Amino acid sequence: MTRRSCAIYATGIVCAHLLIVGIALVVAQVFQTMINSRLKKEITLTERSQVFESWKNPPPPVYMEYYFFNVTNPEEFLAGGKASVKQIGPYSYREYRPRENVTFLENGTKVYALNPKSFVFVPEKSAGDPEVDIIRTVNIPYVAVMNEMNSYSFYVRPMVSMYITSLGVEIFMTRTVHEILWGFKDPLLSKLHRLKPEVDEYFGLMWKKNGTHEGEFVFHTGEENYLDYGKIDTWNGLRKMSWWSSNQSNMINGTDGAVFHPLIDRNELLYIFAADLCRSIHLAYVEDVEVKGIQAYRFAPPNDVLMNPKENPTNAGFCVPAGECLGTGVLKVSVCREGAPIVVSFPHFYQADPAYINAVDGLNPNKEEHETYLDLQPTTGVPIRACKRAQLNIILKRVPGFPKTKFINETIFPIMFVNETATIDDDSASQMRTLLLIVTLVSNFPLLIVGLGIILLLVLVVLFCRNRQKKTAKDDTAYTQVSDKPDDSSEKPANQPMKNGSYIAMSPVEAQKC
Repeated sequence: MTRRSCAIYATGIVCAHLLIVGIALVVAQVFQTMINSRLKKEITLTERSQVFESWKNPPPPVYMEYYFFNVTNPEEFLAGGKASVKQIGPYSYREYRPRENVTFLENGTKVYALNPKSFVFVPEKSAGDPEVDIIRTVNIPYVAVMNEMNSYSFYVRPMVSMYITSLGVEIFMTRTVHEILWGFKDPLLSKLHRLKPEVDEYFGLMWKKNGTHEGEFVFHTGEENYLDYGKIDTWNGLRKMSWWSSNQSNMINGTDGAVFHPLIDRNELLYIFAADLCRSIHLAYVEDVEVKGIQAYRFAPPNDVLMNPKENPTNAGFCVPAGECLGTGVLKVSVCREGAPIVVSFPHFYQADPAYINAVDGLNPNKEEHETYLDLQPTTGVPIRACKRAQLNIILKRVPGFPKTKFINETIFPIMFVNETATIDDDSASQMRTLLLIVTLVSNFPLLIVGLGIILLLVLVVLFCRNRQKKTAKDDTAYTQVSDKPDDSSEKPANQPMKNGSYIAMSPVEAQKC
């Protein structure tokens, strides 16, 4: 056997083995299963986990942007006209949210933690100085008192109204952005504080929320089931709430939005419990996106999250009292936050009933600026970019016994909205890209084996064809003499030599030795 033949046989054997092994690994998905199993074990909230430290101290910077609606025609609105507002902002704050008092429970299957949040003003990302800029907005303490007086006798209300007027308190107030956000001593609440010491004499949308937490959380670590990774087990000791009107609405579902289980599928719904909304919401897949070179799935709340119960009956449980429902796009949360009739929505009533948008001049809802979304890396479940956007509103309506409200058309009045954003930092993004590259290479290793087998198969075909050509070329050829005249040798003398004809033809004969 020649060297060429040996090379052909060796190539064929290696090619066959590569193709058989590669195809077997692809069909069995051995490497993919190995990677998935590894991810399920590594991505857990345990001290040995690589993601635990980033969960405890999130590296991506979080920014909270506050936008306010400055009321430009308060007298016209009180006279029965349509309110007109102008958006002011943003006023941006860097948000710090470390996990504290972290304690593992039940053999590491659950973890207890507090999540205090603190805010530091960022001038370069803001439109102005919150301690200087002044806005006119609804006097929420005044509206809260009017709302509370609904349960009192009609004859008591006019006296309360006159007393409030004597204090110089109006339905609309003018304050600095800093006061409205972080608190000021309110004259009306100060009077109530003397009668009821439990009433705080200070008011602010973020009063006592700088450096405080939203409650005590117990999370599943994912040690028992990777699908439970980061899910909330209890909030303030509760596994379900009690202020909504159905068991489904009172459920505490999902995570707090900071982490999600690995191996996310486009077809699944992701749940988040929002303590500030007093409810859980779900997010659905929207599209594939790319953030800093990382492929991600975008999830966002679908239209049915705040849809009217007539169109989405599952939302009937958020009507309190049962049957008293608002329209699409708004949610009354005063049931879990005593005081004023507070309503939440998406900014500028995005995805809400057009009636709410048309009731106030100056609103312009659009998806790009007002949609809430999460961009998640599907393999690891890590949020790559997040935008949480929510608007605070208050119900203004006529209250019998308060003459200043007698011409008001009932309106869900916008106060302000927040845009809480976070994007993965460059170092974390680089580490994520490296990790995903390794995962991709390992997962596709069987395909590389099959590809190498196909290449060797092509080489084998080429070698075989060339070998056949060599064998054909080795066949020797011989020449024979032919003549264009008839054979008349019998007529020629015996001693006369033979002569060739006028042409020579070539025909193969048996090889002769020289």
